[in-house]
Formats: sequence, structure tokens, C-alpha cells
Amino acid sequence: MMFKVEGHTLRSYLFAFGMACSAAMGFLSAAPAIAQTPQARGLPDFADLVEQVGPAVVGIRTVEKVASSGGSGEMDEEMQEFFRRFFGQPLPGNPRPGPRPNRPQQPQEEERPRGVGSGFILSADGYVMTNAHVIEDASEILVTLTDKREFKAKLIGADKRSDVAVVKIEATSLPVVKVGDISKLRVGEWVMAIGSPFGLENTVTAGIVSAKQRDTGDLVPLIQTDVAINPGNSGGPLINLRGEVVGINSQIYSRSGGYMGISFSIPIDEAIRVSDQLRATGRVSRGLIGVTIGSVSKDVAESIGLGKARGALVSSVVPGSAADKAGVREGDIITKYGDKAIETPSDLSRSVASTKPGAKNTLTVFRNGSTRELSVTVAEGDAEAKPSGKRQPEREESQAKPSAAGKALGLVVSDLTEAQKKELKMRGGVRIEAASDAAARAGLREGDVILAVGNIEVSSVKEFESAVAKADKGKPLSVLFRRGEWAQYALIRPAR
Repeated sequence: MMFKVEGHTLRSYLFAFGMACSAAMGFLSAAPAIAQTPQARGLPDFADLVEQVGPAVVGIRTVEKVASSGGSGEMDEEMQEFFRRFFGQPLPGNPRPGPRPNRPQQPQEEERPRGVGSGFILSADGYVMTNAHVIEDASEILVTLTDKREFKAKLIGADKRSDVAVVKIEATSLPVVKVGDISKLRVGEWVMAIGSPFGLENTVTAGIVSAKQRDTGDLVPLIQTDVAINPGNSGGPLINLRGEVVGINSQIYSRSGGYMGISFSIPIDEAIRVSDQLRATGRVSRGLIGVTIGSVSKDVAESIGLGKARGALVSSVVPGSAADKAGVREGDIITKYGDKAIETPSDLSRSVASTKPGAKNTLTVFRNGSTRELSVTVAEGDAEAKPSGKRQPEREESQAKPSAAGKALGLVVSDLTEAQKKELKMRGGVRIEAASDAAARAGLREGDVILAVGNIEVSSVKEFESAVAKADKGKPLSVLFRRGEWAQYALIRPAR
């Protein structure tokens, strides 16, 4: 008996099914192969790296001298009286109080532990790199090797701005670290830290590079990682999978004081540049041009024709400084330093600081709607000079009256007197006597001095009115003004 499936014999059905399968297999064999997903890589094994680099990592303890109460070692009278009352006799070795000789107590100092940190050996003859904040205010620095030998270290030099320090121990044939190429470090790459968190020597933690060139406002842009860093890790090395040091563990982001998943390291190339100077001279020499700078907002950049928000806005120029001699003015926006584009104020600060004092360079500045180049000879300094903080000139009686142009903006302005120009060291400008409506909303106030309106410099009320009249009434009006020692921009938005 033959079974039927929907009008066909089972034999015929199986034959047809077999033919269909054969055709399908032939199609699949002729079709291009589907790309195979590579197998996920296994987690790295850091054991070999620890054996390789660990011996060159050191623990650092610091001691500071503090004034003690002095004392002669005898128990004071109040404590002796306590023992007499409750025990019926003075403490053994302390006689009953009698007349004390009138002798001055000698001031005494005692040494107390100050803190712990980490470091790593740069050279076989004992130069060790760490953080400047690890050894700050220390009267004694003790370096402990992995073989438990301990040495008193000599401070070669410390640079607070970069947070790099170098100390020296008297030893030879020491294991040393291998310095890596920071330009090859990639975001997402595995890295490892070795240090002494909370005094726990040679503790190893690992993670990945979260970001490079992280601008935290420090002198150098930092490497951000998720490697666990805690107090005591400071000064220890950040190591890549090739066993090379790529950074110095320096900071954490924390609201509790402990590790919260974000840590920062000083790039090793910057640290080596600093350490080379410290080893050569004991100090770091940096460039200085003598300006105070700020950022440029998107709205201001668009209103003055700069385009995108970039550059460093010069808020003040130190009289007699390198920038002053080069012709830099308040309100200039520095967009290039030599061949380097300046995107943020930090870019300029770091570029100038890394320039050798005495070297010449070119500043490209945006002023009054156009670009010009200025030649500057970089001076030497440890920090950007700041304005002297002169007081505002005393106000003189003014007969200022609101003009039609100023009234539309909410401004009443007056010409500067010759005495005011001399005291402020200004060529021109107009003084705001009153600000209301749109001007007040823009942040302008009485006593401010307007230097330019819509990329047009103004030195009198007449020039101010002319500049306002030329402005596009439908767009925000940029105003460069000076308040005290600082110049900045404001955008006056017309009422709708």
C-alpha cells in the first residue's frame, strides 16, 4: 500500500523533496561565503608586564618637621595633682612639686609622617620621577625599592605647574623603565598602573584609555583612563601592553575623595621634557608674553565675523611685556601662534610656555574684522603675568546726554577726559554714564569704557554714534568694552 500526500504518492513526494534539497545545496555552494566574525579577543594577561616593569617602580614616603610643645619630659603639675588625689601619691619618678628653676624651654622639632606616594626609576644611577605634590613641603624623602631596600632621596627639582618632580638616590645598577611614544597611544587601549595606594606597595590595577588630550585647565593636557587610582598611586607609572611608560598617574575626579572611575595621567613626553630641565638646572624655564586671555563664545565669533568660536581673547596686556612691545591690544583674538592654530586659550598658554625664552615667533590676531601678523620675542616667566589691579579713575562731572543712537541701545555715553585717558593708558573710547534696557541685559553698566562697536574702534561720542548708525539693526551688536583692567565683548540684542 502506498501513502498519499495531497494527491501524490509518498515515493514521488520524497523524490521531489530530495531534488529540491540538492538544488538548494547547489545554490548555497555557489553563493559567496558569508564573512565570518572574528573571535573576540581574550583579556590581556598583565603578569609578564608586572614582572618586567614592577622592579623599577618605587614607593615614596615623606616626613616633615613640625614644632612640638617642647617640655622637659616631666609631668606637669595638674597631672601630678591628679595622681595624688586618686592614688594618694605622686607618680613614681615624679617628686612632689616644688619651686621650679626659672629656665626657658627650648623650642623643639619632631618629625612626623607626611604622606605616601609612588615613583619610577629613570636611570640606573638613581634618578626617580614622581609628582611634585607627593614631595611638597617634605623635610625628608624616603624611597623604597621592591627588594625592600630603603634610601634617603635628594630633591633634584620640582615643578608645580606640570606636577613633575625628580629625586635622586645613591644606588647603582638599578632597574629602569622604558619610555613609550605618546603619539602611538590610542583611545580604548589597555593600560596598567603600579603604585602604593593607601601605602599598599606594588599594587597593580588596569583599565583602558578613555580619552587623550583631556583639557582640565592644567599646563598640559592629560590622559584620561578608568584605571583605579587612589591616594598613594600619585607619581606611579601608567604602562601600555608593550611595557612602556606612557604617563604619570596624577589626579582623580572624585566627589568622595576616593576613586570614582575617572583618573588622569601626565603624558610621559611632557614629563620627560620637564625632568630633563630639572636634572640639568633644577628648575623649569618657560616662555611668557604677558597677556591675560579668555575664551570666545559662538555668538561673539559670529557677530564680529570670526566665524566659529576659536582663538584666545586678549583681556589685558601687561605694560612693557613682550605682547605690549609686539603691538598686541586688548580685544585682539589670537588665532595662531607660529604655525599652530589656537582653538582655546589653553592652546596658547601651553604653546607659549613650551617656547624657549628669547625665541621669536609670530602671533596671528583678529582685530576689527581683519587678520594681521605680529612678531613677538618671548620672555621668561613661571606664570602668566597678571594686571596690576589699578583702581578705576575717579569720575568727573559729565554733561553727557543720551543721543538718538545710544538711546535705542539703552546707553548714555560721554567722551573720556585727557586725565582719564592718561590714567587708564587708553588712546580713546567712550565712558558709559548709564545703561538700561538692551544694554543692561547685555551686562553693560555705568563706568564701563566702550572701545569698539561692530568692529569699528571708537574714541569719541561722535564716532560711537557713527558706528551704531552703520550697524545692522536686525542683528545683535557686538561691543568691545573694558571694565577695570579687563576687556571683553558684549552682545546687545535689539528689542523685538
